[in-house]
Amino acid sequence: MEFPRHLLELETLTRAQIEALLGLAGTFKRERARARSGEAGPDRRGLLRGRTIVTLFFENSTRTRSSFEVAARALGADVLSFQKEASSVAKGESLEDTVRNLDAIGADALVLRHPAAGAPRLVARAVKASVVNAGDGAHEHPTQGLLDALSLRERWGTLEGKTVAIVGDIAHSRVARSNIHCLTKLGARVRVGGPSTLIPLGIEKLGCTVAKTLREALTSADAVMALRIQNERIADARLPGARDYARTWGLNARTLEMLPQGALVLHPGPVNRGVELSSDVLDGPRSLVMDQVDSGVAVRMATLALCLRAEVAA
Repeated sequence: MEFPRHLLELETLTRAQIEALLGLAGTFKRERARARSGEAGPDRRGLLRGRTIVTLFFENSTRTRSSFEVAARALGADVLSFQKEASSVAKGESLEDTVRNLDAIGADALVLRHPAAGAPRLVARAVKASVVNAGDGAHEHPTQGLLDALSLRERWGTLEGKTVAIVGDIAHSRVARSNIHCLTKLGARVRVGGPSTLIPLGIEKLGCTVAKTLREALTSADAVMALRIQNERIADARLPGARDYARTWGLNARTLEMLPQGALVLHPGPVNRGVELSSDVLDGPRSLVMDQVDSGVAVRMATLALCLRAEVAA
């Protein structure tokens, strides 16, 4: 099984490719956990020693950017953090010219977040380096879909036959799209729900079903992922206020009773406490939110290792 040189989306990955990446990420995650407890393990810093990873984020990020940089350093790579405001982009340089210059400098991989859907594919055509999509507009966020699948698979053993509800701003969510592609390929059923103005027409064509109410979304679900409203991507949309949204679509102790006992709660972050999730849900025993962050480093380690053809010994 060969993994592609670029990770641009999950829509075109096969189940075997996803399983291979999750298997390697699971290994890395277990090794990191043992290292934190003081147990010796394999030194992975030689896998990408001498390689240069450039993170280019044209949108704000905490978890994704930080975890990619931690992942790259954990594999021994050098990391260059591109700062848009301090670069020639601020002088009018195009994205293509920017990445061609970074490619000429010797970047081995470019990790790109960009507000325009399709930007990573454009960059992949312009450079020799591997390109990893860290989120492009409302298109996809592939490593987020993978890390969510990893956190769930570790709890369940398999996603086959499980039902995952995704509630919130589906229309503008690249996370929702990547999760639909990833989870369904791994055998799960995906159900989406949210305010009617935030459910795109034809979303069912991706392989999910649509719930019209929170109760319908949560009934018999094995896990629910809450999404925030993407205000930065919305213009002139008829949106509920935060209070109305929290009352009709927010997860709290009362609405959590609609879920089966033991069902899990996820959120890709950032979380608006008291809107998508109440504090008792976010910090409660069902929450996988911090585990998702931990999974993120491992998934991004695996992504960089596979895209750059590192030889990983067991």
